[in-house]
Amino acid sequence: MNVYTLDTGLFKLDGGAMFGVVPKSLWSRQYPADENNMCTWAMRCLLVQDDNRLLLVDNGIGNKQDEKFRGHFYLHGHATLEGSLQKLGFTSSDITDVLLTHLHFDHCGGSVVRTPDDKLELAFPNATYWSNEGHWQWAVQPNAREKASFLKENILPIQESGHLRFIDPAVGIPDELSMLREIVFADGHTEKMMVPVLDYKGRKLAFMADLLPSTAHLPMPWVMSYDVRPLQTLAEKETTLQRAADEQWILVLEHDAHTEACTVQQTDRGVRLSETLRIADL
Repeated sequence: MNVYTLDTGLFKLDGGAMFGVVPKSLWSRQYPADENNMCTWAMRCLLVQDDNRLLLVDNGIGNKQDEKFRGHFYLHGHATLEGSLQKLGFTSSDITDVLLTHLHFDHCGGSVVRTPDDKLELAFPNATYWSNEGHWQWAVQPNAREKASFLKENILPIQESGHLRFIDPAVGIPDELSMLREIVFADGHTEKMMVPVLDYKGRKLAFMADLLPSTAHLPMPWVMSYDVRPLQTLAEKETTLQRAADEQWILVLEHDAHTEACTVQQTDRGVRLSETLRIADL
């Protein structure tokens, strides 16, 4: 098995939204904001090569949205998903499976592309797209709080293409995704978000999605305002990070612009950062 991280570019989000009830006087020490209170975040993806399967976990914001939309989020940086794949010797046609941790636009926007004649097509034409029924229904019938994050042009073409399949938590991991050890389902950020965990070089590696956006979010109360059930996020973070500390997981961070991955340890202040690392250096 080979595991890679892929950069798809950077964007900005309001620091207050990213850190919830935590005062700026505290979070800005770890994650400085610009003059508009905006912080820069990554849209990092995971690529897993195992035998004849090439699994992509999440795919960034994509490039089909108009300039007004993109302007809200200050997209910047030179990295693209396609460019990051090419650096590793792959193309979008090589992807066999796309696992979407959840369907917020910054995680699944690259799933679908807009053609020059304004048609929507799958970005990965040979891939099976994996979600779960609970989250899919949550996204296609969105609540008012999350409606702006669930964009139909990112979601519906996947189902219409016939490439969509659901992972059933009661059944377990499908054979096509046997490279995964487990999937942690979390309901605090959004309904049935999936955190995939795999064995890699003798250790467990977890792609944390929005359960842990960055190392700055390690303290339990540091929870995003975007989360629909913040108290549940607290409980899910505590359980997952305790396991990560006890079993020395490698945590891949989707949104941390400064740190690609880390390990954590138990301290007298709770679970805290142990070391930062890069997957390529393992």
